[in-house]
Amino acid sequence: MTRITRLFRIGTVALRRGLDTFVLEHPRLAPLAPWVNGVLFWRDLAPPRAVRLRRALEDLGPLFVKLGQVLSTRRDLLPTDVADELAKLQDRVPPFDPDVAVAILERVYGKPLGQTFKSFDRTPVASASIAQVHFAELPDGTPVAVKILRPDIEKIIDKDLRLMQTAAAMIERSSADGRRLKPREVVAEFEKTIRDELDLTREAANCSQLRRNFRNSPLLLVPGVYWDYTAREVLVMDRMAGIPIGRIDALEAAGIDRKRLARAGVEIFFTQVFRDGYFHADMHPGNIFVATDAKDHGKYVALDFGIMGTLSERDKSYLAQNFVAFFRRDYRRVATAHIESGWVPPDTRVDELEAEIRVVCEPIFDRPLKEISLGRVLLQLFRASRRFNVEIQPQLTLLQKTLLNVEGLGRELDPDLDLWVTAKPFLERWVDEQMGFRAFERRLINEAPYIVAALPELPRLIHRRLTEAPAASDVALKALAQAQRARNRWLGLIAAMLAVTIALLVFRHG
Repeated sequence: MTRITRLFRIGTVALRRGLDTFVLEHPRLAPLAPWVNGVLFWRDLAPPRAVRLRRALEDLGPLFVKLGQVLSTRRDLLPTDVADELAKLQDRVPPFDPDVAVAILERVYGKPLGQTFKSFDRTPVASASIAQVHFAELPDGTPVAVKILRPDIEKIIDKDLRLMQTAAAMIERSSADGRRLKPREVVAEFEKTIRDELDLTREAANCSQLRRNFRNSPLLLVPGVYWDYTAREVLVMDRMAGIPIGRIDALEAAGIDRKRLARAGVEIFFTQVFRDGYFHADMHPGNIFVATDAKDHGKYVALDFGIMGTLSERDKSYLAQNFVAFFRRDYRRVATAHIESGWVPPDTRVDELEAEIRVVCEPIFDRPLKEISLGRVLLQLFRASRRFNVEIQPQLTLLQKTLLNVEGLGRELDPDLDLWVTAKPFLERWVDEQMGFRAFERRLINEAPYIVAALPELPRLIHRRLTEAPAASDVALKALAQAQRARNRWLGLIAAMLAVTIALLVFRHG
């Protein structure tokens, strides 16, 4: 398909689905709406605008579905109705020819398929925009799942990305509203995400890391990766069995305790975020199963590790402090945590930010806790911060999207799930563990090798600093020398204290 043909296709779908109404909502263009509606009388404008946008993206194919999924995470930029509808997009497309799948495997492994696998099921069990999955057996009979990239997918993606970049630049130049939506930034974020998914060794590494984090967990199973069989175009992992978490009737028939499952999902999420700072960021129902075998009955099974989120220690600390402050309605602490974290400019007035947060949150707290969405509270917080020029970072939008997914799954399993009550003890315990002597001790032990290595260099560094001091008057030099002697005494005292502390900790843990 040529570029012109593709542009024509995109334009036709956009008009048929009435996407021009998004533009005609602008006050300057609103007078044109009756004329446009008269000319384009054949459009179907009955569904809400968000539904029409979702259907247009589905019409345009898998890459646009992926774009919609990424857009759904930018709830700080999109209207709520649009973000909610785009979150419903499912990445399901027809499978490609099994003969092509076999040819890709034989090219990657450099030998006939029969010499690589004991058996290979040519009928795919799952098919998405980037890859499809087949079941197979290794030569020793081990059952595995084989994920294979679609042929020529990079060329297809390159063409559509160029079109998206052109459209984004046009939208950004069109109006202030267009610039506020940051379309070029969104497309750049999407491009990074989609290109990461084109390397299955990256997904394999993500899977391996998550599996290591949850080794021997009573709550979550993660498949193992077979690295000898994995390459950029192929990922081979354990074959996992279970019931998709969205099939509530099947879970009940299998004797799964739905309330326990809902609570376990919340615990898994907060463990990933606050213990590991590394979380599965695509936890929609299609990627989560529930094990039903006797050994692992009722455990979650995670699949598809193309999109993972990471949080720094700083992010984790301030997120936990924000959540706990919310639970306590301590809006001033929420405001100061935002400023300390660097999420808002340092010159932001605390009282103004506190007042804005109070306006957002007080109506929420007038409702029963179990009716309050923790994910939407985070969203409201992002939006309240927008007037203070806050830059919402990608890891936080992924976190908010994942929290909404977890919350939605939890309440589907248990309509009475109170996420606040479930999460509060976990967060308070985590905050307690990060403060006080235990946290200081842990961090000091982690930093001990660097401190010990730096201590012998202190005299040389101090001497260099003294000899490199700029020329000054005698009075200034005397004052400088006196200050440096005092500083040296303090440095010596601090170095001695550190050495003693490290020695005590090392002997204690030796």
